[in-house]
Amino acid sequence: MPVLAPDAESETGIPKSPSEARRSEAMEELEHTCPQPRLTLTAPAPFADETSCQCQAPHEKLTIAQARLGTPVDRPVRVYADGIFDLFHSGHARALMQAKTLFPNSYLLVGVCSDDLTHKFKGFTVMNETERYEALRHCRYVDEVIRDAPWTLTPEFLEKHKIDFVAHDDIPYSSAGSDDVYKHIKEAATCHSAWSCRAFSAGFLFPLCSGMFVPTQRTEGISTSDIITRIVRDYDVYARRNLQRGYTAKELNVSFINEKKYRFQNQVDKMKEKVKNVEERSKEFVYKVEEKSHDLIQKWEEKSREFIGNFLELFGPDGAWKQMFQERSGRMLQAFSPRQSPNSSPTRGRSPSRSPSPPWVFNKASPPSSPKAASASLSSMSEGDEDEK
Repeated sequence: MPVLAPDAESETGIPKSPSEARRSEAMEELEHTCPQPRLTLTAPAPFADETSCQCQAPHEKLTIAQARLGTPVDRPVRVYADGIFDLFHSGHARALMQAKTLFPNSYLLVGVCSDDLTHKFKGFTVMNETERYEALRHCRYVDEVIRDAPWTLTPEFLEKHKIDFVAHDDIPYSSAGSDDVYKHIKEAATCHSAWSCRAFSAGFLFPLCSGMFVPTQRTEGISTSDIITRIVRDYDVYARRNLQRGYTAKELNVSFINEKKYRFQNQVDKMKEKVKNVEERSKEFVYKVEEKSHDLIQKWEEKSREFIGNFLELFGPDGAWKQMFQERSGRMLQAFSPRQSPNSSPTRGRSPSRSPSPPWVFNKASPPSSPKAASASLSSMSEGDEDEK
């Protein structure tokens, strides 16, 4: 969208100089050609030196309220965030996500400090600068990566990249002899004009515009220092792990004695793991045996109850065997009992008063109690018959 020339007078009511008026007329029909935010994630973010902002149109200073409303509509709001980004982790990604979503139409520039600056002001890094650059390029929230970013933001740097806002957590970052390297951004003087409002400071044209710093929230519980602390704390574990994976002692900077110690510990751990596996298998086997034993005992109890029930049904006090025995005993008794003789039969010279009962005649009042007694009676009866003969 074309940029209209400003009024002939400044905001303070002072008429503009002829040179400023001519410059305004020259920029009257200029359009913003700033790079737009990435719409697709099929390629990594470009570097600043590959796609620097060459827009010639003036960048009017925005307030936070204006930026949150989505203005201006002809260009994105350029937000800058910087850091070391060593061992890029979720805390870094969340900070960049916050910076990207501060305003509806944001273009996020991320500055990454070089190895020389980082080693000088902060300390040694795990990843070199090339690895850190590439890590940022492949973050979905980043639109542009600025290599070899300055440790302290300068007016020249802010104007070169046409930065509208600087995003960082609000905790003071003490370094390079300063209590807070972002202090001059946080305490910038109030000014409502465009980038044309400048003041000379240390040889740079510095935009003294307020509201340029936008704080983000730091993610608790995760940081590069915390990750390095974990590695140092468990150094022996990671050294043994990498030796086991094929790294040499020289690559790990491990002495000969420590190498042998770590390898011996790895062998001990392997033996412990084998013993543990055997114990687990033994427990599993014992569990299966117990389970099967329980099933067998349950089946045996069921069969035992069935057997005992059948036995009592057959041989119990009211069982079928007793009833069958009584029936057969009654039949035997009926078979062995003699029929009564007629009254007119001769008595063979015996006394007519009363003849003795033959020995085989049973007393009706007391029948034989068992088949054994009946057989004894029959034998005595046969002996009496022989005596009579």
